[in-house]
Amino acid sequence: MRKDVRILLVGEPKVGKTSLIMSLVSEEFPDEVPLRAEEITIPADVTPERVPTHIVDYSEAEQSDEQLYQEISKANVICIVYSVNNKKSIEKVTSHWIPLINDRTDKDSRVPLILVGNKSDLVEHSSMETILPIMNQYQDIETCVECSAKNLKNISELFYYAQKAVLHPTGPLYCPEEKELKPSCIKALTRIFKVSDLDNDGVLNDNELNFFQRTCFNTPLAPQALEDVKNVVRRNMTDGVKDNGLTLKGFLFLHTLFIQRGRHETTWTVLRRFGYDDDLELTQEYLFPLIKIPPDCTTELNHNAYLFLQSVFDKHDKDRDCALSPEEVKDLFKVFPYMPWGPDVNNTVCTNDQGWITYQGYLSQWTLTTYLDVQRSLEYLGYLGYSIIYEQESQAAAITVTRNKRIDLQKKQTQRSVFRCNVLGTRGSGKSGFLQAFLGKNLQRQRRIREDHKSFYAINTTYVYGQEKYLLLHEVMPDFDFLSEADLACDVVCLVYDVNNPRSFEYCAKVYKQYFIDSKTPCVVIAAKSDLHEVRQHYSLSPQDFCRKHKLHPPQPFTCNTTEAVNKDIYTRLTTMAMYPHMAQADLKNSTFWLRASVGATVCAVLGFAMYRALLKQR
Repeated sequence: MRKDVRILLVGEPKVGKTSLIMSLVSEEFPDEVPLRAEEITIPADVTPERVPTHIVDYSEAEQSDEQLYQEISKANVICIVYSVNNKKSIEKVTSHWIPLINDRTDKDSRVPLILVGNKSDLVEHSSMETILPIMNQYQDIETCVECSAKNLKNISELFYYAQKAVLHPTGPLYCPEEKELKPSCIKALTRIFKVSDLDNDGVLNDNELNFFQRTCFNTPLAPQALEDVKNVVRRNMTDGVKDNGLTLKGFLFLHTLFIQRGRHETTWTVLRRFGYDDDLELTQEYLFPLIKIPPDCTTELNHNAYLFLQSVFDKHDKDRDCALSPEEVKDLFKVFPYMPWGPDVNNTVCTNDQGWITYQGYLSQWTLTTYLDVQRSLEYLGYLGYSIIYEQESQAAAITVTRNKRIDLQKKQTQRSVFRCNVLGTRGSGKSGFLQAFLGKNLQRQRRIREDHKSFYAINTTYVYGQEKYLLLHEVMPDFDFLSEADLACDVVCLVYDVNNPRSFEYCAKVYKQYFIDSKTPCVVIAAKSDLHEVRQHYSLSPQDFCRKHKLHPPQPFTCNTTEAVNKDIYTRLTTMAMYPHMAQADLKNSTFWLRASVGATVCAVLGFAMYRALLKQR
């Protein structure tokens, strides 16, 4: 909403423009009227909308045409004043003033107009019969007010309507010719309806209507008032109320009714509460609230954010199979202006046998977005209405900014839940297979992935000492000469080589010596495709000897060419190393350390499966 309002009064000489302003300020008709009143400012605390209002007079005798044009360009609303007892001044409204104003304003952002019939004390009849055809002809005219500066009749109302035309304009909402809401308004109100429909059953029940009312107007509706609202809808349309709840058609009808009855401030209050600006676009302030992220800190979703996302998943998982079908995903993102997830997401997170994103995969994708691009995550949460549903100041309340990684190293413990592992290796070494195996896909399933649906990321949960953590794998493109800061910034590094390719290990060795030999980032060497015949690597040292020389763990054999589920122990090991980098060269060599971590993971996985089944039964 605007921070202030600038009202300009124009019209023929002697119609009473200056008298109107002076009568408003002094609350009495002036004995002497100057040629032009000085610009006045009405403080916010004495205006109905609590917005400072500037009122500007125009005098043909004192001002040039150029000065008039400047005032028109600065005005937020223009009052065209005519005298109800002067036919010529009424004719000038259409022959001079409206064309002049239209010529001086941009067609796409026309200034709202108020027609003001002054000197109503001098006649017994109304001028509205003459004015109505003019109002129907010009869309920019918001309303017409007949008043009297001498009798102080409708003076305050005049300036209230002028202020209202700026702060609550009809133009973006409603088409008077068609007598219906404009498409952009329908689109915005439809999103608001879907966000408010907490159980996604297509109607707003009494609880949802009360929550909506309290959210927008800070007060619930009494039970009788709720029934009265629904009865108004019932009387006017057959499908506006269903199962004693308000349908989308009924919701849109109510807003049409508000606007037709001159209560468009009601609709604007709703739109602005849900983040919309005067052009019915979600504001940048709403979508991208300020959040400070110091260097070496990461971003994660907090507990409330996960609860909210769980509720969003539940209300769209119509068949209760703990996975989102393509239709359910499409329904979930109807409140977005675009589809945020492409087909690569299905190869970034866990899916079921049909290739549908599971509940765990859904949360993983949100975790990935928040970690990699927190601004995008804030935007998405804004579309879903997080701050409204959870009654928070902004979506920033959903984000936890972790402490500096250096402090974690000093204290030898971390509070983070998401850890990044960059996976490096030559082309064809098995990096993609390593990522997909983390999502439970063996080689047979991986071969069905289309080239344009592949992903360079994979994220899933692992368990370390009974704690659920997210491990994010990122496949780095093999460009030895240039590895960016993003390629190097991670919690643990995976160097992958193909045991069946004699030239594969050399890249891993060179990358390690160039970028990681003096780094505090733990490194693991993966001997991929271990089901194939192992050949001698064309490098001065064998992979085993290289690891021994640089005090790295021996190469970890890995294959995804199996009919059974791929062994996940290596991923638990990577997460553990990321959580405890200070122990990478000490305790991590101890086999009992790995055993404890892996047993913890197995126990948690079993418990997790039991809880999953219990949840399924409840739902």
